[in-house]
This record gives sequence, C-alpha cells and structure tokens, in this order.
Amino acid sequence: MSFTHDSNQFVVHDALPTVHYIPDFISEDEESYLLQQVYKSPKTKWTQLSGRRLQNWGGLPHPKGMLAEKIPDWLQTYCEKISSLGAFSGKTANHVLVNEYKQGEGIMPHEDGPLYHPTVTTISLGSHTLLDFYTPVSSLEGDAPQTEENRYLFSLLVKPRSLLILQDDMYQRLLHGIQACAQDTLTDRVVNLSAAGALPGDTLTRDTRVSLTIRHVPKVMKTKFILGRK
Repeated sequence: MSFTHDSNQFVVHDALPTVHYIPDFISEDEESYLLQQVYKSPKTKWTQLSGRRLQNWGGLPHPKGMLAEKIPDWLQTYCEKISSLGAFSGKTANHVLVNEYKQGEGIMPHEDGPLYHPTVTTISLGSHTLLDFYTPVSSLEGDAPQTEENRYLFSLLVKPRSLLILQDDMYQRLLHGIQACAQDTLTDRVVNLSAAGALPGDTLTRDTRVSLTIRHVPKVMKTKFILGRK
C-alpha cells in the first residue's frame, strides 16, 4: 500500500481534513512483541505524569533543535514503515512518545505544537480509546461560556493495532484529548464507526492502552556542533 497514492480508502470523510484510519496496521503478534519491548524498557525511561506515564525516544524536541538520540530497533522499524507511506512528506520519523493509559485515565485537550512536522501518527496497543476533538477557545464567538462541552466537535474510535494519521486542519486547527473514563458508549458523533467496525449504541470497556506516537522533528542539532562549543 502506498499512502501517497492509494490512501483514499482510509480517509475519514466525516472529519475535517485530513484523517487516515488504518485498522489492523499491525498483527496481533506484532502488538504482543511491541508491548513486551515497552515493558522491558528500563524503569528510568518512564516519566509519570498526571493521568498517564510515558517514555520519550529520539531526543527532547526544543525550539533551538532536538539533540537526537538513537531510537531502538523495535521502534525504528515502525518509524520507517510509517514514513515509507509518505506520512512525513518524504522525511523519516525521528521521535516516538510511548504513552501508557490505564483504565480510567485520559489527557486534557491539547495541540502538538510547532516543533513537529504537521503530522501525528499513532499506533495503539492493548485497548481501544475515543479521541475527542475540540475547537480552540479563541475560535468561538459570542458570549457563550468556553466549556469543553460546547467546543466539542466529534470523536474517533481508535482500536488496538490500528494506525491513525492526523494532518492539515486536524493537526493545525483542532485540539484533541481523551476523557478519563472506564467505558465508552458510541454515538453518531464518532465519525469513523464503519471503518472501526462498530455501531452507534455499542458500549466498549477500556483496558490499559499503550500508544506509540511517531512524529518527525524537523529541527535537529548536530551532536559534534554542540560538543565543540566552549
């Protein structure tokens, strides 16, 4: 499959431009292998945050440039596989965040920011989730209170082993987040139900989900340049 030439079958047309949702992007064996590698990583790789914990691979993105670190082979394989689809306009992904969400955990609506190429790709492992999308606070007019509820637009159902690719307005204009809950009852506001093999009214129980968020950081520092400075 070529993302750049044969991707229309994976486009979610009921969302803003552009969403590609690819079910079963990896096999169950690959999923098991990746989960094993995540949990074999040194404890020092984990950072505990409110509502989730994460591992950072490839370096820390910074406005002045990311000091690149080698990505382990078990992640590099998928950086190259996704990049070969054309997701990063011919560039190769060089940064991975591994997020672990236990049942009932979520993340507040946020944007990924300008340090990345404007594409975010995510492989999900272990459990589904609902990814919710919102307009930014500043984009609403009038006197209505700027609540999450009235800024909410729609959701995407993200199943285990799927690949989700967000670009264009979906990356640059909208915020995305995950509600902190243990179950999801699907409605017609979930705009990729058919692609995800689900129906309105279905109730899905979450388990621990591990996401591999694979991106390209354009601005990278040269290690020898840094070491050579006095």
